[in-house]
Amino acid sequence: MKLAIDADRLWASLDALGRIGRYRDEAAEVWGVNRLALTEADGEGRRHVVGLMKAAGLEVTVDRIGNVRARREGREKLRPVMIGSHIDSVPTAGRFDGCLGVLGGLEVVRSLADAGIVTRRPIVVGFFTEEEGCRFGTDMLGSAVATGRIPLERAYGLADRDGLNVRGELEKIGFLGGADVAIPAPHAYLECHIEQGPTLRAAGQDIGVVSGVQAISWHEVTITGKSAHAGTTPMELRADAGVAAARINLQLRAMIASGRYGAAMRATMGAIVPRPGLVNIVPGQVVATVDLRNPDDAAMRRAEADLIAFYEQVGREERVKVAWRQTARTESVPFAAPVQERIARAASARGLRHAPIVSGAGHDAQEMARICPAGMVFVPGENDGISHNPREYSTPEQCANGVSVLGDVALELAEEAGAE
Repeated sequence: MKLAIDADRLWASLDALGRIGRYRDEAAEVWGVNRLALTEADGEGRRHVVGLMKAAGLEVTVDRIGNVRARREGREKLRPVMIGSHIDSVPTAGRFDGCLGVLGGLEVVRSLADAGIVTRRPIVVGFFTEEEGCRFGTDMLGSAVATGRIPLERAYGLADRDGLNVRGELEKIGFLGGADVAIPAPHAYLECHIEQGPTLRAAGQDIGVVSGVQAISWHEVTITGKSAHAGTTPMELRADAGVAAARINLQLRAMIASGRYGAAMRATMGAIVPRPGLVNIVPGQVVATVDLRNPDDAAMRRAEADLIAFYEQVGREERVKVAWRQTARTESVPFAAPVQERIARAASARGLRHAPIVSGAGHDAQEMARICPAGMVFVPGENDGISHNPREYSTPEQCANGVSVLGDVALELAEEAGAE
């Protein structure tokens, strides 16, 4: 059965949420979104979405890590089908990352209500806390706590650059809920998301059937040298933390060029913070981040080992101390083959071109895959699929196609019988 969604209502929902935390990017001449996790803007966005959930007649629950779940009861007391994603953003975001999955899930239950359909199983629409990881340093935080990968007390203790911790910030915005963080295993979990890359658009595909998520490894690297006068300190006597950081960054590119870790290997130094950060002082310290990604777990482990060995090498050669800590790490995650098959069938039934695709980004679905069958629907993006950027854009038709497929699969799963 095909579920008829209201594409105009979906687009209006995306637009309304996209106005919360928005800012003007003058260079790109577009409006962007800055709704960093657990900030005032995130709190406003959360209250807005919770209001929409309640207006749709859903029963809303907030757990102790701030995850929000909204339940639509079914005809029978069976495990629910869950649809989810996130509404927090990076500081330079567009309107679609994460939000399409949450508001798409809400559109599915609204459309079921419009059609007078009460499914056999309940349907839960949810959003998770700090999926992006760019404030507290660990991505998929809320879903990782909900599925047991990260203990709640450890999550509470994570702090941002200003020393503000997760628990305090949850309390500040009014989302330190009382419900148990351990999420009961759903019958299945679904997530609709923008691809965040150019592949689907370039190949003329309408839908991406996500086969899984690649492995991700994050390091925070602290390089300690010796501050010195830029004009009076001979080059051969320096312990320059900035040079050591630059060498590590260039080593990342050399690792990719070597081919040793496969063609799909990705490596990025996204943050480089020198101290004292003044024009005429040799940096005495640099704090930098490293982001490694690879769909091949064995190749990822080789890359990590080689990079750690290089940290030691550059420390010796540049006369600096290089310390690093793991801020996030996940193995590659395959999604359930039966869910992938349902997504492909639903796309075909609507005449939509589709292809399998591996997700280059991390998603809450990879955490949920540990406790239930999970799958993702990708939609293509314009502007070369750019994301984490105000120019991020998927068309109304692309968004509606993805949520239509999401709704068809959710309806099919929600009508399945079960012995539980």
